[in-house]
Amino acid sequence: MNTIKVIITGSTGMVGKGVLLECLENNLVSEILLINRQSVGMAHPKLKELIHKNFYDVAPFADALRGYDACFFCLGVSSFRMKEDDYSRITYDLTMHIANTLVQLSPSITFCYVSGQGTDSSEKGKSMWARVKGKTENALLAMPFKAYMFRPGYIHPEKGVRSRTPLYNAALVIFRPLYPLLKKLFPNSVTTNLAIGKAMIAVAIRGSDKKILNPSDINALAAGSLQVTGDR
Repeated sequence: MNTIKVIITGSTGMVGKGVLLECLENNLVSEILLINRQSVGMAHPKLKELIHKNFYDVAPFADALRGYDACFFCLGVSSFRMKEDDYSRITYDLTMHIANTLVQLSPSITFCYVSGQGTDSSEKGKSMWARVKGKTENALLAMPFKAYMFRPGYIHPEKGVRSRTPLYNAALVIFRPLYPLLKKLFPNSVTTNLAIGKAMIAVAIRGSDKKILNPSDINALAAGSLQVTGDR
């Protein structure tokens, strides 16, 4: 089975860090390029890192993005107390700028986007974040590359990874000990940051019949990931 080269955005966050850790351990991922505003502070033979402050202009390092098989787009912010224009600029504008750059450089790239459970594909609902995420998803799915929308619900962080959102970390104090029960009672609404990483690798290698992946789909792909991970 061929190996893949992947780009990861948002690897300093809870989801992106989990995806990165899975990619580092997976011997079918041969090369990882991180695009960050600040260093993730890790070293590994197959890891490269681009530090860039302005994600709205990736032209200065566009050539370095050529030849990759997949982009695991984990970059995002909480909509808490944000105005729609500001949230849209980060969630939609920034995402589409990077996606449009990548599709020109590598038309066959697979783009995995971390969205959220409850995203509004109609773009007309009352929830601001859900409308903006829906607009972003729709635009990505209309692009001429293979795109998959990951809609996790509650994300349980593993391997000591912490969220960069204080509110989420505060909630984890309550939910962490309850996770085994939540997983049992609501298996279709919970997943982990590592499961998202495993599922993204599986999708990048063998694809998926579904373009929009809910927690149950993510967990199913992650559970079958031993078929594509090689020796662990």
